[in-house]
Amino acid sequence: MSVASANLGLNLDGPKLLEQLATLGQIGVDLKDGGRTRIALTDAEREGRDQLVCWMNELSLDVKVDRIGNVFGTLRSSTDDGTEAPFMMGSHIDTVTNAGALDGCYGVLAGLAVMRAFRAAGVTPERSITVGAFTNEEGVRYQPDMMGSLVFAGGMSVDEALNTLGTDGTRLGDELSRIGYAGDLEPGALIPHEYVELHIEQGPILEAESTLIGVVENLQGISWQQVTIQGNANHAGTTPTHLRHDAGYCASAVVNHLREIATDSGGTTLATVGCMQFEPNVINVIPRKSTFTVDLRDPDEARLQAAETRLSRFLTNIAEREGVRVSTEQLVRFQPVVFDPELAQVIEDSAKRFGFTHRRMTSGAGHDAQMIARVAPSAMIFVPSKGGISHNPREHTDDDQLIKGAQVLLDVVARRLATTR
Repeated sequence: MSVASANLGLNLDGPKLLEQLATLGQIGVDLKDGGRTRIALTDAEREGRDQLVCWMNELSLDVKVDRIGNVFGTLRSSTDDGTEAPFMMGSHIDTVTNAGALDGCYGVLAGLAVMRAFRAAGVTPERSITVGAFTNEEGVRYQPDMMGSLVFAGGMSVDEALNTLGTDGTRLGDELSRIGYAGDLEPGALIPHEYVELHIEQGPILEAESTLIGVVENLQGISWQQVTIQGNANHAGTTPTHLRHDAGYCASAVVNHLREIATDSGGTTLATVGCMQFEPNVINVIPRKSTFTVDLRDPDEARLQAAETRLSRFLTNIAEREGVRVSTEQLVRFQPVVFDPELAQVIEDSAKRFGFTHRRMTSGAGHDAQMIARVAPSAMIFVPSKGGISHNPREHTDDDQLIKGAQVLLDVVARRLATTR
């Protein structure tokens, strides 16, 4: 099945897009449960990168790798001498542990599908087109997440990123060299004219509203902290409650307070404790230490700061009241992002032309687009996620929805190239 763009007689090869998604989805697959694991800079992710570069070469793209390992394939215009700012699409191909087949990969391979449409039609774009696969978007092995696009946009130095130590003790730069993707292009040397990222929603809204296309206007700010509470271990049966310095109770009280912060915001602030550890972790011993993470998100910077302040105040109060010591470490802090209004309108107009149901929306998850938005006009397109499920082998979007989302991307690219020279 081919889907025709409203511009230039371009046709999207939907079956080829689905075939490549399936092929990439088999790299790092766990045959027992059907998930796949391609953690950044592992052997499995190298295999995925090699496959992607092979597909780029099949389309005769100009393939370049920068020093943080971001991979770019460019279809050049007839006037591009290598310095033209391209229209860029992209996402990532690394995964979390036991992941689905679509997160990140869909945006990269849909970008290749756009390139393929130009090649098949024998059309040279009026502006060069680039598809990028950014390094370590998930941040599972090395933090922060979205590292490749953050470095690309100048928010983190190359040297700092290369010297990052992973959860397994490895140095990122060493692993990048080991898998053969330590490029020589300076990050940021390929700043795009505009950037659009196509992605599955990873949430339930589009499916719940029977809507096909999400026009993403903005993206939530994210604050990650690690909190450590140091109390005193003691016997669970002999120590009266009023004489305890219970790190476990304090951690639980913080979790409860975070829910109050979220509820009091009217639903705009989200608060999650995803990791928690107690020491000594014995059933009849009062915990002497608790360590846990806090994930705060809000699309409004003032509200996000208010949530952080309220949490800090509570931590100070509980330390004084319970006689414990509290320390915090900021792991990640990204401000909310408002995407380019003109690009968002182009996406909405494309959905209207094709008769696709659509709505404006906020992204709850972080994406490479939020980093690229620091240096170029950017926007995102969402398609539904079945059951709102992602980062899970059950992650699913219907084939026709995947193809139609890519159809919108192709139409947006073709129309922007005709108007942005």
